[in-house]
Formats: sequence, structure tokens, C-alpha cells
Amino acid sequence: MFIGHLPAGYILSGASNPNWRWVLPAALLGSILPDFDLIFFYFVDNRSIHHHHYWVHIPAFWALIAMFALPLLAWRGWFGTGLIFFAAIFLHLLLDTIVGGIQWAAPFSDHLYRFTEVPARYGNWVLSFVLHWTFLLELVVWGLALFLWFRKRET
Repeated sequence: MFIGHLPAGYILSGASNPNWRWVLPAALLGSILPDFDLIFFYFVDNRSIHHHHYWVHIPAFWALIAMFALPLLAWRGWFGTGLIFFAAIFLHLLLDTIVGGIQWAAPFSDHLYRFTEVPARYGNWVLSFVLHWTFLLELVVWGLALFLWFRKRET
């Protein structure tokens, strides 16, 4: 997924209880948090390892964190918001599975599982992604998010 994570988080927040005050910020942050590793990828690691091999893109890591965090959040009365936050992270990982690849079997395997691969048909990798059929899925996510946003503004 190239541009669809943030609107997917917005859609997720709208699918939950709108009375929770921090649902939207939690869903938006969770939907893009795994890609914060791009800072390390570009500025420290010099793009030497695919950023989906970093720990923030490993589902087992987030499952372990959620296992400890959710009971603490429930104790403080923030379980719903925490659940949306972790759901948004897993939504990010699921969306990355379409073409980016995620290590769903980690720590037992470092294989990146993906539904399809974007071939490098053009000199610029961004152009290869934008002109691949899977980019239409991202546009659908954006369209649905905008539809929900406009509908919410009308009420």
C-alpha cells in the first residue's frame, strides 16, 4: 500500500463507536505507525534492507505488545481506544500484504508474504506502483474515506 493507510484508518475509526473521544486519533496513528520505520530506512540504514523486515512490520511484535498493553488500557478505561489502535496497526499490515509483503510467520520465517508483486516496469519505482492495477484498490479506499467524510459533514 502506497497512499491508502491513512484513509483506511479513517474508515476504521468510522466503523467503531463514534462516542469514544480518542478513536479517530488512535486509528489514524495506528494506521501509519508501522511506516515510521521509513525514517530509519532512508536516513540510517541507507535502504540496505527492505523496511518490511524491521520489527515494526512484524505482526508477532504487535500481538505481543497488544497482549500486555490492552489489559493495562482496560484497567484505565481505554480498552476500546487501544483496541482500535492495534486494529489499525493490523489493518496496515494486512494492506501491506497486498503487494509489499509482511512476515506473517515470524519469528519462524523471514519470508515476506504478499498477494501479488509489482514488477519494476519503469525506471522509477513510484511509477511502477502507481501504474499497477493494485493502485486502484488504494483509490477505492480514498474514495470510500472521502465519501464517509462528506457524509459525516452533512449530518
